[in-house]
Amino acid sequence: MKRSMKFRLGFLALAIISYVIGFQVLPEQLNSAYEMTIVGGMSALYFLVLPILYWIAIINIGQQKPWKILMILSLSALMARLSFPPEIASYFEFMMWIKYPVIVIIILLEMYLLISVVKGLWHARKLKGDPRIKALNMNKDEKSQMVGMIMAGEAANWFYSIPKFSANHPKAIANIRLISANMWFMWLMISLCFLGSTIAYLLLVDWSEIAAVLVSAIVGYGFLSFIANYRLSRHYSLYMHDEKLVVNNSMWGLLMVDINDIKSVTIAETAKSTAEEILFVGRGDTANVIVDFKQTQRYFGAMGQMPEPIEQLLLVLDKPQLLKLVIEDCQQQAEA
Repeated sequence: MKRSMKFRLGFLALAIISYVIGFQVLPEQLNSAYEMTIVGGMSALYFLVLPILYWIAIINIGQQKPWKILMILSLSALMARLSFPPEIASYFEFMMWIKYPVIVIIILLEMYLLISVVKGLWHARKLKGDPRIKALNMNKDEKSQMVGMIMAGEAANWFYSIPKFSANHPKAIANIRLISANMWFMWLMISLCFLGSTIAYLLLVDWSEIAAVLVSAIVGYGFLSFIANYRLSRHYSLYMHDEKLVVNNSMWGLLMVDINDIKSVTIAETAKSTAEEILFVGRGDTANVIVDFKQTQRYFGAMGQMPEPIEQLLLVLDKPQLLKLVIEDCQQQAEA
């Protein structure tokens, strides 16, 4: 995982922890100087510390647009309205108007999800390869590829979760060592998925029963993604498709490289700590394969939402030598 992605995930975790702490420690009424101090401290955390960290981790290191700072400020204002004492929360009353458009958006998402399921089942029944690969081949510029990847995600979930749909999938060259390739991990994530669905319902039911049911259903539906994630990681993490090398970092990330753009495949051990800015795919602290490219490639992380340029790739494989032989053989055939 590259440095920018680590900072994004780190900030997300920190923001969640901060808001959870706020709901736990903020008083219901302001009756003392101590309670005022707590509110002042949480206000500084919500509206000063988190925006500064967002600017550093997301806008600066993650190279995002400056206007996106409004996202964390708006979220903090909403959390303040829900968690601060009434005397202060009333100043954020305007945020509660968001309740109604949010419900509308959730309903639209639910309808879109239903339509996506039907379309995903219909298209997946005849596919011979990952729908995301088709999306990448149809588009050449980064934004179009990113949108195509996101739109093809639902079809990919159905394609990989049902064995019959992926029966004609290209065979794997080797397997990337991924924690998601373990069945116990799949069942753990499915269990957490349904737990999250239950928690979402309980948290939202007092606010809006409709929103609670819809959000709970969306969260629970994620179990399909974890089944697809397991089968993809277990059977199709590294393969050739139309003279292109496809690298799947579970369902999280995808890299497709033309074999003619591969400069070299080197069998060598490389510690993760010495290559923090290089894309590292696989479980462990040491990679056993180094793939160098002739030109910059696009790695689509976060299920296609975060494309990153890469010049080199580090892999942890069960059969590193086999990858080297297959690439060299394909390149020789292309030259012949």
